[in-house]
Amino acid sequence: MTVNDLSEFVREKRKSFGMTQPELAEKAGTGLRFIRDLEQGKKTLRMDKVNQLLALFGYELGPVKQERGE
Repeated sequence: MTVNDLSEFVREKRKSFGMTQPELAEKAGTGLRFIRDLEQGKKTLRMDKVNQLLALFGYELGPVKQERGE
């Protein structure tokens, strides 16, 4: 999953639940700035906050092993 995939996923989930960004921030216990940054694809976000938000939708981020071509 890329940053853009994550931002699109959160935006779509928020809209499907009929929430505004401020409403999502309140329900997730995060700041509005965090929600805006995430939906705009900011590349440096706190993982604990991302998981706090994703938990509302029944998801979480975790490590994924990637093969490295050498």
